[in-house]
Amino acid sequence: MDDLCSHSVLTSDVFADIILPLPLDGLFTYAVPALMGNDMRVGVRVLVPFGRNKQYVGIVAELHDRKPEGYEVKAILQVMDTQPILLPEQYRLWRWIADYYMSPIGEVYKTALPAGLKAENGYRPKTETYIRLTEAYRTDRALHIALDMLKRAPKQLKAFTDFLYLVEQGDITRDELLNEGHALQTISMLIKRGILETYEVEIGRLNHGGEPHPELVKKLSPAQETAYNEILLSMIRKPVTLLHGVTSSGKTEIYIHLIQREIDQHRQVLYLLPEIALTVQMMDRLRRVFGNRLGIYHSKYSDAERVEIWQKQLSGNPYDVILGARSAVFLPFQRLGLVIVDEEHETSFKQQDPMPRYHARSAAIMLGAKVILGTATPCMESYHNARTGKYGYVQLTQRHAGLELPEIQIVDIKDLAHRKMMNGPFSPLLLTRVREALERGEQAILFQNRRGYAPMIECKHCGWVPHCQNCDVSLTLHRQFNQLQCHYCGAVYQVPVECPNCGGTELQTHGYGTEKIEAAVRDIFPEARISRMDLDTTRTRNAYERIISDFASGRTNLLIGTQMISKGLDFDRVSVVGILNADTMLNYPDFRAYEHAFMMMAQVSGRAGRKGRRGVVMLQTRQPDLPIIQQVVRNDYESFYNLLCAERQKFHYPPYYRLIAVYLKHRSDILVETAAQELGFRLRGWFGGRVLGPDKPGISRIKSLNIRKLVVKLENGLNMADVRRYLKLAQQQMLQDKRYASLQIYYDVDPL
Repeated sequence: MDDLCSHSVLTSDVFADIILPLPLDGLFTYAVPALMGNDMRVGVRVLVPFGRNKQYVGIVAELHDRKPEGYEVKAILQVMDTQPILLPEQYRLWRWIADYYMSPIGEVYKTALPAGLKAENGYRPKTETYIRLTEAYRTDRALHIALDMLKRAPKQLKAFTDFLYLVEQGDITRDELLNEGHALQTISMLIKRGILETYEVEIGRLNHGGEPHPELVKKLSPAQETAYNEILLSMIRKPVTLLHGVTSSGKTEIYIHLIQREIDQHRQVLYLLPEIALTVQMMDRLRRVFGNRLGIYHSKYSDAERVEIWQKQLSGNPYDVILGARSAVFLPFQRLGLVIVDEEHETSFKQQDPMPRYHARSAAIMLGAKVILGTATPCMESYHNARTGKYGYVQLTQRHAGLELPEIQIVDIKDLAHRKMMNGPFSPLLLTRVREALERGEQAILFQNRRGYAPMIECKHCGWVPHCQNCDVSLTLHRQFNQLQCHYCGAVYQVPVECPNCGGTELQTHGYGTEKIEAAVRDIFPEARISRMDLDTTRTRNAYERIISDFASGRTNLLIGTQMISKGLDFDRVSVVGILNADTMLNYPDFRAYEHAFMMMAQVSGRAGRKGRRGVVMLQTRQPDLPIIQQVVRNDYESFYNLLCAERQKFHYPPYYRLIAVYLKHRSDILVETAAQELGFRLRGWFGGRVLGPDKPGISRIKSLNIRKLVVKLENGLNMADVRRYLKLAQQQMLQDKRYASLQIYYDVDPL
């Protein structure tokens, strides 16, 4: 192979610029062997050598006859595709993301492509471990024997009875049984006893959802029909339209009509949602109408399936509709006509780590199709763009099917705590409302935006608090797993029996996570059928589906959750929503804290309301007189926006200014401080007073790396290409200093 390549290179005058999956700027030029010339195309994958002994799968970005000077050009080893897997439209998006978000294009490649398309040997199907009864215990008599046998092992008995309950609803994974609060050791003992056994199942399948049924598209209400026609008119005039519709106004039905219109005109649609949990409900609704024309694409699906969807989209018979989370913007579309970004305000659309730190909403707008941004609580930037005429604007102010907006009752928990009337985190009125709802056969949702059992444990005698060894944060207690966990690096620690500082044994918990809320609610409402939705209980795709399905069908009637439950889920029986502590959102040290808090409270409140009965929201806070609390109660987005805009303009924040956060990381705190001061000095030479910092961020050490942060505030209208060039130049100058050889510098453009 090497001899053939070296001989072929001598007669080749064609060169290829290759994208490699490496955190390095620019493309890499290789020679195209003469024997490969007929197979070489822009957009195909190729295997190339890199460095001394490494090989990578790259993508051809350009073919040309410009031989590089000054170094020996290596030859491409293998062409891996007969047709391009990267279309020109996609490559334009990749280049825009790399440029705008100041990320090497290799990082865009790593994020955009499923792992199986980046590997030399292709992809291997991913499996999930399921659990079932062994053949010996599949009769009623054998089950009774097993139950009798386990009476002396209460933990195993509880795990087994939970298994029997879950398996009635369908096949279950081992992780789902773990999510019920059982230890792996307990489940392993049931397997060792020969009662249960595990088996592997390949997860992820392409949608074979049957024929489409466009006749199932429901007739729009007069308000929806008006909004639909206004959107069509807006789409003629503007590339982007903001659909501002109150919660439960029927935006989804309008989307379905828009999708059907695009399909009728032989165009494709991309439907983006911020959270995987939302795709579960939306998938069912869209599949009923669009059948096998619908494809699903998100990170909880197996790599095998994502590769298959990618390849199907390149085929002559692609999906007409793709429903997915943010990574779906990277899929190849051959005739994309419309992108719907639902719940456009959600921060989940912004990738935080790793690079590129792109926003899927912004990326969607760059795809070249018409874009609909839908939400009940627009982000400040989108609403400002609509108000100033950059976007089209359509409003939907009526809830669908005669539903009223919920009544929001403020509960002053500071006063109740002073009078010793609180039951833990619950006010008497909240407990009364929940009890009444359950007695009427209705459902309730309790919102607490912290997972785990308790955010902190502390020694009662000396005040010692356990911290992560790698990060500058206290550890969260997860009683379900009997461990302390760092929510930044994922490290886990044993729960101490005694204080290592003073030897005291009285370690007390502070604060409430969803796990602790669940334990308290089980004590107060022992008859309730409770489920919890947070990161700990939704680690598998099946877990999402089961929790939502159980609540939607009424198998559970009280749902406890983090912000996951605020994101547009639709349940008919919910009459009471409790926001347990609004202050944890409001008191966050960030200029967007009030914006995010308003959105979250309004969205959570929107889950309340039944046909024929007005829902009620119990909003617990220690600051009932804050203007934002009153604005949430009145659902007065306009007043909220105007008040916040005045502050943003005064203090030079978006939407009037753009922000670029510059982060520096190093193991040495002294070195990173010195580097940050020097970089700040360099940047002020170009940007003057627009540069703030350096400062320590709220969490100043993560994964043993010390962090400093600079912020560049840029008024609208500046040449951003020049800004990016100056920032990169300053970085290059810094890294030429040998002291900073291992210093990490990266950017977060438009940080959230």
